[in-house]
Amino acid sequence: MLQDGDKGVILQRDKQSFAVAPHIPCGVVKPQTLRKLADVADKYGAAALKITSAARIAIVGLKEGDVDNVWSDLGMKAGAAVGLCVRSVKACPGTTFCKRGIQDSLGLGLKLDEKYHGVELPAKFKLGVSGCANQCAETCIKDIGLVGLPKGWKVLVGGKGGGRPRLAQELAKDLSTEEAIALVDKIIEYYKANGKPRRRLGAMIEKMGFDNFKSAVLGE
Repeated sequence: MLQDGDKGVILQRDKQSFAVAPHIPCGVVKPQTLRKLADVADKYGAAALKITSAARIAIVGLKEGDVDNVWSDLGMKAGAAVGLCVRSVKACPGTTFCKRGIQDSLGLGLKLDEKYHGVELPAKFKLGVSGCANQCAETCIKDIGLVGLPKGWKVLVGGKGGGRPRLAQELAKDLSTEEAIALVDKIIEYYKANGKPRRRLGAMIEKMGFDNFKSAVLGE
């Protein structure tokens, strides 16, 4: 029996069927990809297609024996839906499409997705990029959140959802896109080197103190 993560599958509630969640960077999908997903779901008798909180489209209710053929027909990479890694980068439309966008959140989100999606870390890790203060990408509850401001990017750290939710804290603001990416690099490098297994970034910050964390990643 396949387990969560094997061949990019997610074991379902009945412990017999599986879902696959192909990677769709920042939720941007072409019409032909939607058609392919629908055709594969029909071909293998899927129970449902589900748009996930990570802006992927999961094909739900597949038989174990069909999993290899499903991936072969899709020809897509698996999304990092389980495991101790960067699970997802969620980005709002930003200045690409949204009338309220202040910064190019979609462009930055796609860059971060290309660089970090699936990268192994001490615990699961989520990033969010919002093009304005409305934070439609839920940046306030991401391990790293970037929020577009008139003068650049605000960087938030340590947020999460779950049974014990934690709001992210402001680490820096008014950064250029290049400065924001460089800071994300530093945060992830520090967490990778110093984080404890299965301890989220926010829990590490609480343990060491925010000021100490800030000094460590900003070099202050």
